[in-house]
Parts: sequence; C-alpha cells; structure tokens
Amino acid sequence: MPNIHFQNLGPEQWKAEVMLVPFCEGEVEPALHPELDKVVPWLAVAPALRDLRGEKDELALVHGHPKLSVPRVLTVGLGPRNALEMDTFREAIAAAVRLCVKKEFSSVLLPEPLLAGLPGGRERLVEEAVCAALLALHRFSALKKKPEQAVKGPEWIALGFTGGNPDYLHAAARRGENAADAVSMARELANMPGNLLPPQAIAERAEQLAGECGFSCTVFNETELEKQGFGALAAVGGGAARPPRLVVLEHAPEGRGQEKPLIFIGKGITFDSGGLCIKSAAGMGEMKSDMSGAAAVLAAVAVAARENAPRRLIGLLACAENMPGGRAMRPGDVVRTVNGDTVEIANTDAEGRLVLCDALSWAQKEWTPVAIIDIATLTGACAVALGRGVAGLFCDDAELAERIRAAGGACGEPYWELPLWKPYAEHLKSEIADIRNMGPREGGAIHAALFLRHFVAGSARWAHLDIAGTDWAEKASALCPKGATGFGTRTLLELARGGVL
Repeated sequence: MPNIHFQNLGPEQWKAEVMLVPFCEGEVEPALHPELDKVVPWLAVAPALRDLRGEKDELALVHGHPKLSVPRVLTVGLGPRNALEMDTFREAIAAAVRLCVKKEFSSVLLPEPLLAGLPGGRERLVEEAVCAALLALHRFSALKKKPEQAVKGPEWIALGFTGGNPDYLHAAARRGENAADAVSMARELANMPGNLLPPQAIAERAEQLAGECGFSCTVFNETELEKQGFGALAAVGGGAARPPRLVVLEHAPEGRGQEKPLIFIGKGITFDSGGLCIKSAAGMGEMKSDMSGAAAVLAAVAVAARENAPRRLIGLLACAENMPGGRAMRPGDVVRTVNGDTVEIANTDAEGRLVLCDALSWAQKEWTPVAIIDIATLTGACAVALGRGVAGLFCDDAELAERIRAAGGACGEPYWELPLWKPYAEHLKSEIADIRNMGPREGGAIHAALFLRHFVAGSARWAHLDIAGTDWAEKASALCPKGATGFGTRTLLELARGGVL
C-alpha cells in the first residue's frame, strides 16, 4: 500500500501529480473554496469547470500546466449536500483513487480544508477518506505469478493542511490507515483457498502477527482440545485430515492485565463442505471464506494491539475443516461440549454453531468478561432475510446492541437487529440430548442464535453477529474487489478502541 504523507505548510507548498477536489451538487464554484486559488488558480478559468455538476459518481480530470506543483485536479461529485452520507463519501473517494491507478499517477493530494465543510466531522472525514483510499487499492494477488500485471498505483497519498501541525487530524489519518490495514488483512485470509489455509496455518499466522504487533498467542492442538472438553469443536473437525485448533489471542495494556476483558469469538471453518450432509457443488468454492469471522477477530486484535488500544482484549479463533470422512460426525450423533451439555447433531452442515458453543463456554469458564461478541458466517437464512448489504445482530442487552450498531454505522458496516424469539427455543429440544444443533428451516438464523444463547450464562453480556450475507462481494465495487469483504473487522476495531462497554 502507498504511504500516507502530511503536507502541513499550507496550500502554497502542496505538491502532487493530481489533487482530489470533492464537490456537492450545485456547488462547483472555486470561490467557495478559497484554498484552491492558492494552489490551482488556473482552475477558476478552466473551461471544463463549466460542465461539472457535482453529481454523485461524477469524476472529471481537469489539466493545468504540466510544470505546476499540482498540474491536475480530479473533481469528485458527491451529490446533493442534504442527502450526503458517509457511504457515498467513501465510495466517491475510492472511485477517484481507482481512476488515479488507471492513469498511473504516482502521487495524490487530498486537501483537508475541502473536507471540513462536509457533513460528518473533520476527524471522521479524514479517517474515512484515508481508509477508503487505501481499500480502493487493495487486491488479492498473492497467488498470481504476475500480480496485477504491473499496474502502477500511487506511491504516496498526501493530506494537505492549511498550516500548523494538526496532531488530532494526523491521528485520525493514522486510524484510517490502520483500519484499512485490518480490513485488508481479513480479506487476505478469507480469500486464501482452503488447501493453503488449514486451521494450523491460521494458528501460525496468528503467532506471526503476535510477534509483530505485541500481543500474546496460545494455540490448543487436538490433544489439548480433548483434555479441555471441546467435544463439539473436535466433532466438526473429525472428518478432516488436518485437525482443528483453538487460537487464543490476548492484548493487555500495561496495568490492565487483570481487568475484565472484552472477548471476541470468531468462527474459523477454513473450508465447509457441509460434512456428511454435503452441500451442492454450486457455490461451494466460496466456502473457503467460512472463516471470515475468525479473520475479522484476528485482524482487529492485531491492529488494536499495534495501536496499544486502551482496553484488555481476548480473541478466540475456533478453527476446523468440516469435511466428510471415516471419522466425520454423523446426523444422530451426540457430542459433549465444554460446559458439559450434550448436543444432538441434527445436521452436520450446522457446524459453525458447534465450534462457537465450545468457545463461548470456555470463554466464560476462563474469564469474567465485560462482554462477549461472536462473529460468524453462520446461516444462509440470515443472508436470505437481509441480503448482502446488512448483517444480522442478535443481542438481548439493549445498551450493548446500540454500541455495536453505532460502531458499525460509523465505519460503514450496518447491522439489523433480529429477535431472540424465546418460543422458538422449543424447536431445539432433543429427545436424547440437552439440545439439538438445528431447528426448522423457517427462522433458521434465529434458531442458530438461540442455540448459541443456550451456552451463555444468564448474567453475561453477549451479542452474536451473523455476517453470512456480507462477508463476500459477488461483484467488485470501488471499495472492494470481488471476493472477501472483511466485513465486521472495523466494527470490532471500533469497539476495541472505545471505552468501557
């Protein structure tokens, strides 16, 4: 990714191959932005300016003399001011940066004073502009012989300031840079094919990041999982040649090693064939991303630790391959979980809730958490209900639910609360075990959430994020190529950065 630079000495000292100039609709008048006159005075008389409207998705490249310190302006239409939302702003900045890549500009300047007049607040606008610009450049090319076929992106992106040293805006830019790094990290993991990223490989990547970012990492192998009573996690991974792992991450700021932690739990199914209840071939290739929840947790904890976030964090990655095989779990089997409860396996393709229930029980056994948030590509039913633009949120703590919605809303990851409808718990009753892992097809996302709720002690604060519809982009956008989206990573990072829940 390109470096983020700061040009603090005022417009007269700004320099780049191209400057991005965002406009709202009907406000394409340089006189409204006097800072522009100091660096691109020629813009006011550029004939092309008369044709600009500032409409949403409008991009126009205006040329000045090539010897100038800023010889080009790329105008970025934002649409009507009264309808401007942060999502529109992010997409516009990302689209502009993608055009800069196409034109092979080596440097891009974004004048911060032009952001100051937009809705959203200066710090958030700077953070989101930097994050959007960097995410626009991310491509998964690790497995290509010739990555990106030598397409050149900017070597650096600069924020221009009117003067002085605005530390709080510099900090906002660095938060945006780190957020983009976290999302890119999660995307890289979730895009990796299952044959190259089995549970042990996730554990090794976590250990590497722990050394780089300064958090602790403990890995439980199959023998240790058996000793700890992880019967459900072991059952899910039983049919695979490569055994399951539980990866435990911890970030504890100095002096806070004994405080109640915020715990994130991620579903880490590195490939989901459905087990003996095998899925259809159509779309099964995307099941390499069934560990998107674990990827989000690992990326969020790593970046939070690198930033030295002010709160104690625990991350649990419950990792397994769900494969058919001679030792695979079977419909009708009964397994015993960490908390001692027995689970009847009604369907081997309802495996995510099994690895999570063991992790949930173990988290409460080992710690007294301030809150537990699990994140998982859990149910196709949630994707059917909400589509690909919004994730499901299940939580019976109104304050915690609002904090999650606010965190996601701030960074472009929306959640819609679905009910933990208690009467549906009847559908999970088993004749031979304490609970069964699946209810009827109708209300499938609710049944899955209620199954998880069964393993949460009554007093514990808990939320479940079902990202099954949002983890994968079917088509490319300015902010994300086709493939893994990294959805949920920024939400967790926002919560990790915040105060006491």
